[in-house]
Order: sequence, then C-alpha cells, then structure tokens
Amino acid sequence: MIAERPIIAITMGDPASIGPEIAVKALLTERLYDICRPVIIGDTGVFFDIVKRLSLNATINSIKDIRNAQFVFGKPDVFDLQNVDMEQLRFGEISAMAGNASFEAVKKAIELAIDGEVDATVTGPINKKSINEAGHHFAGHTEIYAHYTGTKKYAMLLVEHNMKVIHVSTHVSLRQACDLVKKDRIVEVVELLQDGLISLGEKNLKIGIAGLNPHAGDSGLFGTEDDLEILPAVQEALKLGYDVEGPVPADTLFSKASTGYYGGVVAMYHDQGHIPFKLTGFKWNAEKQQMDSVKGVNITMGLPIIRTSVDHGTAFEIAGKGVASSDAMILAIESAVQLSKNRIKV
Repeated sequence: MIAERPIIAITMGDPASIGPEIAVKALLTERLYDICRPVIIGDTGVFFDIVKRLSLNATINSIKDIRNAQFVFGKPDVFDLQNVDMEQLRFGEISAMAGNASFEAVKKAIELAIDGEVDATVTGPINKKSINEAGHHFAGHTEIYAHYTGTKKYAMLLVEHNMKVIHVSTHVSLRQACDLVKKDRIVEVVELLQDGLISLGEKNLKIGIAGLNPHAGDSGLFGTEDDLEILPAVQEALKLGYDVEGPVPADTLFSKASTGYYGGVVAMYHDQGHIPFKLTGFKWNAEKQQMDSVKGVNITMGLPIIRTSVDHGTAFEIAGKGVASSDAMILAIESAVQLSKNRIKV
C-alpha cells in the first residue's frame, strides 16, 4: 500500500481530553500531507465541536470507509464511529462513555491496520480509569495492541532526539517491576530495541543497559539483580552480536545517552526511563503555568503492525481551552511514516 504516501490512522484519544484538539491541530500542519495521508478515527461530533469551540481553520470530512477519505489539507478526514453523546461529554471528566469511545477508536485502528487498509497507526492519549470503567480492563495502549494482535513479545520504546529508551517493564508496581528484571527478558528487549533503531534509520547501534540498583548494585552491596540477571543478559547479548554495554548506573547512563553516545538504552522499569526522557522533551513554562512544548514519541515494538503515540497524558486540566501543544502528535505521525518506509516487523 505504500506505493505513494502511507495512510496513517490517528485515534482521537479520550474525547474529554486534549486528544481531539491535538489531532486536528497536527493535521493543520501542511507538511504532513506531503509525507502521508492521515485519517482520524473517532466520533465526528467531537471534531465538529472542537473546531467550532477553538475557531480552528478546518472543515471536517466525515467518512464511514477509508476509501472515501479525501486527504486534503484543511479538511481533516474523520472515520466516524458515532460513539459519543455530546450532551453528556464534559471536558476533563472521567467517564465510561468517554473511555469506551477512546477504546473503540483504538480497536478500529488496529483492525484497519491488520486488514491492510492503513499503513500505520498513531494513538492519542487515553485515560486508563475511563476505559476500565467502560469494562475494558487494560493497563494502557501497549497492552490493548498486544492483545488484539496476539503479540507475546513487545516493549515500549520512547524516542526524542538523542534519547531513545526501551523498557523491560512498564505499567506494573515498582515491587513487581524489580521481580521482572530477568536475563531472558532483557535480551529480548535488546533485540526489539535494535530493530527499532534500524527502522528509525539510526546509524549508531550501540546500546546502553541500565543497572537496576544504585551504582548498579556495587558488586552486590545494594542488591543482587545487577550481577545475577543484568550482567548475564549483557554477556548473552554480546555473544549474539549486539553492541551493548552494562549494567551502567542509571544516573551515568542517561547523561551519556542525552549526548548521543548510545543509539538507544534499556531501562529496567517505567519511571527509570520516563523521567530522563521527559526532562529532554517536556518544557514547562513556570510564568505561564503551562507546557511550552511537549515532545516525545512512544513506539510499541514487537507488533505485526506499526503503532506510535504521543508520550503524554490526557491533560484534562487544559482540555477544551485551546492551549494544548500538538508537537508530540506531529512527531508521532512523522515517526509512523518513517517506520512504514523502513518496514520490518515492529
């Protein structure tokens, strides 16, 4: 299908969030139409409302079939799921209705990609409590995609400039995350990271592997996981031909990664990877009390289809106010296009 520009399906995210706003704002960036054919998956009523509410210079084209999309700049196509009651929708509020609508948009995007109607998918932010209140018991997008594609080996890769971080575990408690630091999983994640780096066109394939404990355990003084699980994983990855280094104390690893020393790094758990990553891409304006820029892309590695996403939340506190940044959505779309060009199993 990628004979021309790839077709990119963009889910609206939670309709009570900034998701619809950043989707439309991103598609008012004309250069995106030079590299892809974007289509939003969601409820048309939500987008008619956001365009009117924020006085955006856009005309929504409601469709029921990808074949009816026009892909014209200034006229965003919305694949209409008709699943939001606009009289009940309240910005910034958790609700089963909004959760179900966001979940159904994700599921439809997955179906379209599996059926070959779109080349890649990009997801807007969802609220985990809302989708769970709607009866869809998933920890997040990554788990939804894994379930509906039948994927067993997958991982979250975050990308922003020099910082490319993949995770051994994500949405689990810290206690459980420590228990999930196992040799085989770490080697698996190294393999997924290198696939991702190649798909993104990265030339530097040197991979840094973070230690779990302070000072990477300091020879067992501060925990044994680094010596018993991470070091053997590093040794195994070297035998398999990967250019890896570790375990490196996390406070050293990420400062080196920010300079481009590593092509990518392996974090042992959610916050270990997310905190340095967001310090790189998220810029808070203390005077205005809002984000000046929110950059960073989330890619699910290991899937049979392409999925990228913004790496920020629903921002309920500013939903519907017109101040949300579409930077991360634009980057997520651009990354999806790049991955579709260098298509290997991701």
